[in-house]
Amino acid sequence: MKLLDKDQAQRITGKVMALTKADECRVSISGARKGNVRYARNSVSTAGLVEDTQLTVSVAFGKRQGTATVNEFDDKSLEKAVRRAEEVARLAPENPEFMPAVAKQDFKASLTFNPNANAFDPDYRAEVAFQSIDAARKKGLVAAGFFADHVGFECVANSNGVFGYQELASLNFTVTTRTEDGRGSGWVNRSAYDPKTFDARAASDIAIEKALRSVEAKAIEPGRYTVVLEPNASSDMLSFMFNAFDARRADEGRSFLAKKGGGNRLGDRLFDEKVNVWADPWDVDAPVLPWAPESMMARQRMDLIKNGNVASLETDRYWATKSGRPAVADHGNIIMAGGSKSTEQLIAETKKGVLVTRTWYIRMVDPQSVLLTGLTRDGTFYIENGKIKHPIKNFRFNESPVVMLNNIDELGKPMLIGDGTRRRMMIPAMRVRDFNFTSLSDAV
Repeated sequence: MKLLDKDQAQRITGKVMALTKADECRVSISGARKGNVRYARNSVSTAGLVEDTQLTVSVAFGKRQGTATVNEFDDKSLEKAVRRAEEVARLAPENPEFMPAVAKQDFKASLTFNPNANAFDPDYRAEVAFQSIDAARKKGLVAAGFFADHVGFECVANSNGVFGYQELASLNFTVTTRTEDGRGSGWVNRSAYDPKTFDARAASDIAIEKALRSVEAKAIEPGRYTVVLEPNASSDMLSFMFNAFDARRADEGRSFLAKKGGGNRLGDRLFDEKVNVWADPWDVDAPVLPWAPESMMARQRMDLIKNGNVASLETDRYWATKSGRPAVADHGNIIMAGGSKSTEQLIAETKKGVLVTRTWYIRMVDPQSVLLTGLTRDGTFYIENGKIKHPIKNFRFNESPVVMLNNIDELGKPMLIGDGTRRRMMIPAMRVRDFNFTSLSDAV
């Protein structure tokens, strides 16, 4: 199916809104061409291409709302979808938290599309798999990986005059490389918008090196250690914390940002002063849609944490009305300030500590403190006098990213994290004091 251009999408959304007899109408269209290749044990196992375009129409009669979805765009199919949405709305109970469609918004385009994305084709995907597999074979290792590319568009419109159209393109690559006997394992993940900036062999070489170096891992006692966390090692932990940057959850006492006696901790100093985090749809390294898909509100550049202080919280329109505060659209991306040093430089300046490549199987223990538990995986090493001395057995950890961001020694260079299905993040490597490892793990 051919992806819709801006004019085609605008004609279709206008046609849908003209068909409805409801009090209001909201329309979104999402189209994508998604390719992938998967391999295991040094052999490609699957490859595919999925193309689809879907339109979702939501109408309301008062506070009764109904929604229908269709992937055919002839007049008959569009009218059928509208009538179905209207039928559902008439049957639905009133939504006590219903908010009318947002007023007309000004969307400033962001750089979510790269014209080099036309390189994504079966030959490109095959070459990615070959480069990764070939590099592993030459070292006598076994590789299993997944590469996915996405080219598409998003469109939103409503009966108050909102209209937005944005093209998208991105790629994500992950590979685990192991020794034949399974005693050594390395892993790497890379995301990008421009296929010309991605090098499958260079990425795979990182996983290969860690697999070779992680053989003969030694057990060391659990406890609190200085750690050097690669960006992928801390990003999933930080996601749990940033998901709590929501005013309603804090006001209702359901997050670490709740204040005793009611309200939230907006403005409070909760982190080391070196911690600065913001959201910016137009960031050149991690651009996202300039609107929040669900609310159709325009996103803004805003600080989340400023010099260690909580600077803003997401506030949906219902909660903003109820609490008498301005509405704040969801952030879309998370950008954390770092420094210019590489992970290797952070290691070189560490007297004693642990290098963590990856954290895995993370679960929430306590939402009030964001205490998490999880495991290290695929390359954990002991550092002594600025050098990696030897591989060590993996740990289970119990740690809060809130505590972690109060124990920062130094921040390194940020890296893009995100696979198109989760929030885009720019997260730096970091050296952190007193990271709590609670027990050993036999996983590699």
